[in-house]
Amino acid sequence: MQSSRGGVNSIRSVFNLSARRMASANGKVMTMGSLNPQVKTMEYAVRGPIVIRAVELEKELAHGVPKPFKSVIKANIGDAHAMGQKPITFIRQVLGAVANPALLSSPDLPSDVKNRVETILGGCGGKSAGAYSQSTGVDVIRKHVAEFIQRRDGGAAVDPENVILSGGASESIRNVMKLFINRTGGRKVGFMVPIPQYPLYSATIEEFGLGQVGYFLNEENKWGLDESELERSYNESLKEFDTKVIVIINPGNPTGQVLPRENIEMIIKFAKKHNLFIMADEVYQDNVYAEGSQFHSFKKVLMSMGDPYDKMELASFHSVSKGYMGECGLRGGYVEFANLDPEVFVMFKKMISAKLCSTVLGQAVIDTVVNGPKEGEPSYGQWKKEKDAVLASLKERAVLVEQAYGSIEGITCNPVQGAMYAFPQIHLPEKAIKAAKALNQEPDFFYAMKLLESTGVCIVPGSGFCQKPGTYHFRTTILPQPELMRDMLTRFKSFHEKFISEYK
Repeated sequence: MQSSRGGVNSIRSVFNLSARRMASANGKVMTMGSLNPQVKTMEYAVRGPIVIRAVELEKELAHGVPKPFKSVIKANIGDAHAMGQKPITFIRQVLGAVANPALLSSPDLPSDVKNRVETILGGCGGKSAGAYSQSTGVDVIRKHVAEFIQRRDGGAAVDPENVILSGGASESIRNVMKLFINRTGGRKVGFMVPIPQYPLYSATIEEFGLGQVGYFLNEENKWGLDESELERSYNESLKEFDTKVIVIINPGNPTGQVLPRENIEMIIKFAKKHNLFIMADEVYQDNVYAEGSQFHSFKKVLMSMGDPYDKMELASFHSVSKGYMGECGLRGGYVEFANLDPEVFVMFKKMISAKLCSTVLGQAVIDTVVNGPKEGEPSYGQWKKEKDAVLASLKERAVLVEQAYGSIEGITCNPVQGAMYAFPQIHLPEKAIKAAKALNQEPDFFYAMKLLESTGVCIVPGSGFCQKPGTYHFRTTILPQPELMRDMLTRFKSFHEKFISEYK
């Protein structure tokens, strides 16, 4: 028996050695054969092949390569400053002096800015933004976030210990999702996500080996949400997944809808019925434009519903990247937990401690948002004027986009009630669909790539966000400044009419 086992082990050793040699034939330890397969299968359409081609076109234009357009317009991503939005003065004054405290001696810096800076630096090690903060964030900033949530929701005091600061909302979202990676039951944990959805969720679900459970928003009803669809989605998911989480994006990305309170109450009751953890992505809470629309936080509605709903587990997220701030590159965000199991919360904080902390400058920007100028303070007038101007301009562009796309034959577009995007449906001719299939491409990808090559306008095909089978969409931001927006829409309309004529 010993001899037999030794022979088997020898054969295994030879096989393993051969496999290692084959894997490292190109001299690399990490090869496509040994790469994590979930990294290979994850996709993130917002920065996908069309965007890569847009960057190449920019470089070609810079080198004098002739094109039928003079510039590339990137309407693919919600990056306000890249689209020409100016920074809010108060935010940048605080940020500048936090980074360079020598500015505190300047007579040009308003006293309320100096007070904010001194408070933030007072919470930093060595009174410097160059020091690590606690993994959970600078305590005084967490306190200000808690006070902001209390004011916003008009409720009871919020415990700052339930607030965790992070590098944008995305980092917190991924950290919460990571808690659910558990296959001990033999099945993947299912995450209910809206379809269309923001690709952060589908990409992270794939990367983490979780299960995507799509529920369709109702395009015929301004991208509203029907309880029957939630029930259908949940019940079907149980054939494959152990579904434990429902994700809500409100205001919506990519669809731009704003959920009425009644809809939120329905979702909370549904989650309670099926014992689901709620993840409320609320990063666009400042971006509400449509008459009659209003942002209601899940935390506020859940708590106002009383027992047993106010005992439900909830994680809600906010960010400095959107709203009127648009400070995408500074990476500031937070998650607030409600009713999380105390022992699980200890594990969560242990997990994030391995990453040390999010950028302290990003945390400082969070502070400027939740602790902005108050009426009567020196910075208030300019801050309010700039904030109101940004939001008014976004509202104007939201109406412009809806009207422009809605007036083009072959396209239907719901009102942009909030957020920063429109998600129009393209009614593609059968000939165009067949041409796309012949190239092994999704029809809306085929359309979007031709739009880019013909006009320099970069949009994201709806297939990157998931959509109802047999329908085709694209996401476009409302962020280009008015003059650039009109240029973009002119280019788009001209292309679309030629495209439809060619494939009719």
